[in-house]
Amino acid sequence: MKWEERIPDLLRKFETLTARLADPATLGDPATLREVAREHAELAPMVEAAQRLGRVRAQLAEARELAESGEDADLRELARAEVEDLAAQEDALTAELRRLLVPKDPLADRAAVVEIRAGTGGDEAGLFAGDLFRMYTRYAERKHWSVELVDVSEGEVGGYKEVVFVVRGKDAYGELRNESGVHRVQRVPATESQGRIHTSAATVAVLPEAEEVDVEIKEEDLRIDVYRSSGPGGQSVNTTDSAVRITHIPTGVVVTCQDEKSQHKNKAKALKVLRSRLLDARIAAQEAERARERKTMVGTGDRSAKIRTYNFPQGRVTDHRIGLTLYRLQDVLDGDLDELVQALKLAREMEHLEASASAGV
Repeated sequence: MKWEERIPDLLRKFETLTARLADPATLGDPATLREVAREHAELAPMVEAAQRLGRVRAQLAEARELAESGEDADLRELARAEVEDLAAQEDALTAELRRLLVPKDPLADRAAVVEIRAGTGGDEAGLFAGDLFRMYTRYAERKHWSVELVDVSEGEVGGYKEVVFVVRGKDAYGELRNESGVHRVQRVPATESQGRIHTSAATVAVLPEAEEVDVEIKEEDLRIDVYRSSGPGGQSVNTTDSAVRITHIPTGVVVTCQDEKSQHKNKAKALKVLRSRLLDARIAAQEAERARERKTMVGTGDRSAKIRTYNFPQGRVTDHRIGLTLYRLQDVLDGDLDELVQALKLAREMEHLEASASAGV
């Protein structure tokens, strides 16, 4: 079905939902009301764009008829100018409606499990991992999201060897998913006495928080070890065997959690991260299969490539996937990520549109 053939069904569904919102039976059932209101709100922008497109096309047909058959020469000239203006509006509304009709990522509303690991560059890589952790927590504050720490392995001179945390809030995974990849920093390390610029890297993995229905984990497939927590914490953190390490035997995936004082809480957190990693592996395999069929710009799940460079001497941030360079490095590191995040989301949407167009959808 071509995308325009979906519009009549879309309008009918919207009318049905509008009627249900006024139905006493719906109003008397809070759960049903929430679900119907959510669907209605999701369809409203598409319906508005479709209605505007219909009006513009009707006006365009009238203007073309007048431009071709009008008896008055001045009137025909005015009609031709109107045709140009309305044709431009039609193109813009068509593009907007096609974008709105791109199926929403069903995982976009999930919480995001973010894993940052120091890469090449020794101590400087650990410091940079700390900078990225601060950047994402600041971004979460700007979005009024919550951040829940899962596991931390601190570096010897500061920063982190590894830090795992969960970001909860509206569209958290949908906003952050394109941050996955290798982040590179170019700067003079604090430990460098000669003032030479070094290049270091850290990897970021953003996974959708998995639910139990997404991934089935059998108890016999798990090896669970407990040990004494290390690092800063409350009085009992370093004195009890509260830290948990879970190994998923079939895949070899290992997850640790030591942030809570309770062994049971650490186990529950670790299981959530394990489910998310297994779900992410399944998604990555699906995207890799699709990538063999078409060239993808963003989001193939391949985390081996450098995606972004933070250059301190020039005060710039460059995202290599979309060729976007911003000369406000400190603002970005302070959590002002919106321009990058939205540009990457748009690139992903355009990629889906191109794929749909080539398939005649």
